[in-house]
Amino acid sequence: MSPHVPASTPAAVPAVRPALVLLGVLALAVNLRAALAAYPPLLETVRDELGISSGAAGLVQAGAVLMMAAGSFVGPALGVRFGRKPALGGAVGLVALGSAVRGWAVLPALIGGSLLLGLGIGVAGVLLTGVVKNHLGSRAGAATGGYVVAMMMGATVSSAVTVPVAVALGGWSFSLAIWTVPAVLAVAVWTPIARRIGRPDRAEARSGLPWRTGFARLVAAYQAGTSLMFYGWLTWLAPYYEGQGWRPERAGLLLAVWSVAQIPAALLAPAMAERRRRWRFWAGFTLACGVAGTLGALLLPQPPVVGPWLWAALMGIGVGAGFPLGLTVIAWRTPDGSTSAATSGLALGVGYTVAGLGPLLMGLLIDATGYPAAIVVLLLAGAVQGVAIWRIGDRPATDDEASSRAERRSA
Repeated sequence: MSPHVPASTPAAVPAVRPALVLLGVLALAVNLRAALAAYPPLLETVRDELGISSGAAGLVQAGAVLMMAAGSFVGPALGVRFGRKPALGGAVGLVALGSAVRGWAVLPALIGGSLLLGLGIGVAGVLLTGVVKNHLGSRAGAATGGYVVAMMMGATVSSAVTVPVAVALGGWSFSLAIWTVPAVLAVAVWTPIARRIGRPDRAEARSGLPWRTGFARLVAAYQAGTSLMFYGWLTWLAPYYEGQGWRPERAGLLLAVWSVAQIPAALLAPAMAERRRRWRFWAGFTLACGVAGTLGALLLPQPPVVGPWLWAALMGIGVGAGFPLGLTVIAWRTPDGSTSAATSGLALGVGYTVAGLGPLLMGLLIDATGYPAAIVVLLLAGAVQGVAIWRIGDRPATDDEASSRAERRSA
């Protein structure tokens, strides 16, 4: 999962009703995780039919996430070059194309299609938040929460139905290709809305990535940790429990529980942190939930009575709150939209890059030593995130002077 604070503010009232813009945004957002979440429940089936290793299977998801990082870095430039709204539709069109390519049951098509949809998701994630800021500005918080939930719901449905759909259609590739349909429908819904909205302002404040800013580096470390935990479990949670003797259908439902637990965490944790300005507490608390679930899955994979469903829910709370809390603290600690956009771009780009390498590294470790070493990688990611949380601390959104002092101390 990836939104960030955009750099510009609208100069004119949009030509369409905000509710219609929101409808288009939600239709697009549903497609920004569903195709990614469709692959992990089928991973063991893909390995068996294509005769590939765990490392090669992990490379598919790693490549998609790395392309998301590339898309995050180039998305703002594409929005300026082609217009944010047309580029957004084109990005989701790439998701549709990549999903269609994955309908061919050969390894090159699986990898190539995954790269295409990853690039589309990365570009769309950057541009989507700019549309929300410019055309739903009076309700930007609610709109952002709405499309994050739409992303999560798409992933949840995908995780739950991908194996039954593969059985019904007679092949794993058909189950991956079916996500072309909602992406095409979303583009069809969005295109007339984008035409009525019109092109964005010609001049937009932009700045380079703040690599030398201590706060930006801390937030990048935070996003790297939460992103690695998210994509690591997204890729390997279902296969891990298939290795424990679970049927693929049941393992897919476990992944769905993991996804469902993210929704209330994503909605409530940032709101609670903002209400009392206790970002460090809520970021630390939700991280502790995620680490507890990960440790439980490692040390006691199938506890009596509750089974691993509790572990999946705790992991979901951790990663569900982690991403929006990272965006929240960026909004608090940056003085203007341009700085927020640059900081978010750095944090998300670094986060996706690290997360993209995580599933591949885990797959290689699984091939070499088994799952325990791979799960330790996720625990190390949680440790990095915890250090970043402690260093970032709490700071009021409006206290720019204090924020600058904190950044100088962190540098």
